[in-house]
Amino acid sequence: MKPKVYIDGKDGTTGLQIYDRLAARDDIGLLLIDEAKRKDPGERKRLMAEADIVFLCLPDAAAVEAVALAEGSGARMIDASTAHRTAPGWVYGFPELRPGQREAIAGARYVANPGCHATGFISIVAPLVQAGLLSADADLCCFSLTGYSGGGKKMIAQYEAAEKAESLYSPGLYGLTQAHKHLPEMQKLCGLKKPPVFTPIVDDYYKGMAATVPLHRSQLTGEATLHQVWQALADHYAGEKLVHVAPEGSADAGSKLYGNARAGDNGLTLVAAGNDERFTITALFDNLGKGASGAAVQNMNIMLGFEETAGLL
Repeated sequence: MKPKVYIDGKDGTTGLQIYDRLAARDDIGLLLIDEAKRKDPGERKRLMAEADIVFLCLPDAAAVEAVALAEGSGARMIDASTAHRTAPGWVYGFPELRPGQREAIAGARYVANPGCHATGFISIVAPLVQAGLLSADADLCCFSLTGYSGGGKKMIAQYEAAEKAESLYSPGLYGLTQAHKHLPEMQKLCGLKKPPVFTPIVDDYYKGMAATVPLHRSQLTGEATLHQVWQALADHYAGEKLVHVAPEGSADAGSKLYGNARAGDNGLTLVAAGNDERFTITALFDNLGKGASGAAVQNMNIMLGFEETAGLL
């Protein structure tokens, strides 16, 4: 029998993207709620009880309520909100994080889907901490460029309005109080003693993300070189199908990295550039792909025992 999947909050940006990735698959059964009942607790509870996997594509408070609503149903959940990313009892849904993470996801009842900016930062920093090249108390910073679809329907409408504000034609820095909602997971999942200084930036293009961590050699342990950093990343992600490290030296003096370089797919590419004294590592991916819905489907595949990249490549 096909496993059954229900998307609670299908009409949001992430929910629609998950639906698009699942609608054509014949190895699952999608449970669809009557549009008139999409906020009806009783109908949602019924569908959750029928489902093997429930995606929560809801605001944080609503996601917490949905977990309570499903109590006793036995449904396994993938929460795309921020609500449970550092919560006890929830497994963080970044399979490439460390050895054993896939197995933890496969056996979990509750999986927290990573944040988009957090995906980029963690993909860079966690392997370097695990390899001993960055200490847990390192002073780090990150700037992360995203397309406006990361802000959901309201922001999409603002950027796509016939007469939008003049300011929206230029990059916009936000999270200026250093209280961005992704910071707790960025710190915890990398094993850091303090969060990075984080500058997210939204720009006038639909989707795609470039999250960059700049480093001085003095921030690394020992006498690590750019080659050693690149090698640690290459070793960590060796054999991965969705996360790749660009060849060493691929970013030469004339190179440019564009925020939409991986828009439209579900993978992530890491690019190391600079010299042995000062360098950057950039994660290029789609904020709606590996940064949200693609990652959610990847986690579902693992939880259901499917090929991890089914519907993603």
